[in-house]
Amino acid sequence: MKILYGVQGTGHGHISRANAMADQLQRYPNLDITWLLSGREKERGCGSITDFEWREGLTFVVENGKINPWQTLQKNSIRGFLRDVAELDLTPYDLVITDYEPVIAHAARKRGVPTIGIGHQYAFRYPIPLSGHNPVLLKMMNWFGAATRSVGLHWHHFDQPILPPILDIEIPNPPPKAKPNKVIIYLPFENPKWILDMLSGLTDYDFYIYHPALTDQDNGHLHQRAISRFGFKQDLMTANAVVCNSGFELISECLCLGKAILTKPLLGQMEQHSNAAALAQLGYATVRQQLDAKTVQSWLKTAPQGSKVLYPNVARALADWIAKGCPEQDLATDLWRQTLVVSSV
Repeated sequence: MKILYGVQGTGHGHISRANAMADQLQRYPNLDITWLLSGREKERGCGSITDFEWREGLTFVVENGKINPWQTLQKNSIRGFLRDVAELDLTPYDLVITDYEPVIAHAARKRGVPTIGIGHQYAFRYPIPLSGHNPVLLKMMNWFGAATRSVGLHWHHFDQPILPPILDIEIPNPPPKAKPNKVIIYLPFENPKWILDMLSGLTDYDFYIYHPALTDQDNGHLHQRAISRFGFKQDLMTANAVVCNSGFELISECLCLGKAILTKPLLGQMEQHSNAAALAQLGYATVRQQLDAKTVQSWLKTAPQGSKVLYPNVARALADWIAKGCPEQDLATDLWRQTLVVSSV
């Protein structure tokens, strides 16, 4: 079976999910998969997937922790996007899958080709916790990664037919011991100078600050790190707490590792505000709309305890389902039965 699988590259979460799916799908030699990446520069790659097609696609521009609508309009080439949609040949493929990747999604919609959407964004087609939304935003969200069949992912089922997260992390047995004062900072959409200034006086903690604009450098308690899939996951294993935006995939990994989470949703991004609302409702994280040194220090001084949720191997279950031809099947009920909430904040 020949499959075209699209990956939206704006956030690392889509790429992490794709890597986890690739690892499981390779167990089926009869599946011939073409990966297509869009929404980021080709040279930045697609994680562990090295053989992929690339299109420019659509993305958004963030400035100082907030989406900049004007720069987003300037950056995206609508003409180029429409050309890519028109020219993408879907005829060689038996199955089309998109993780919120718009070129594949709209090429399939234009030609009437059935498409399976797998990703967190597809959970928003169901009544889940929402914040910062309106009907227009929800329609735009559904339009962006249009699919005829949806496989939504979330931290909880909310009594809907959605699945637990797809995790791209292997936990050793026994897991490494967390260092009490080690804190991961992952705020890729914030100004790195602002982050460093905010943390400079909090010398009781070792901050490992991952950011696209930083290079590896250690200055006392501030450990600057370039983006590194392997290095980040190793540091995450031994951290006690994480300060991050409200993206889906990293917080999913934090939950499975039992890390304490302080999260700030990206301003103007409905998905992240809704994620923050879900985390607050579930008691899985501390949510703040703004961050400063006093807020971070106060939270760390409370010796926060992380929620721990043991999710099953959703990527394996989905790979099995895809290999069978995506039959009508109640995957959600079975996978949530295997999910165990060990502790919550």
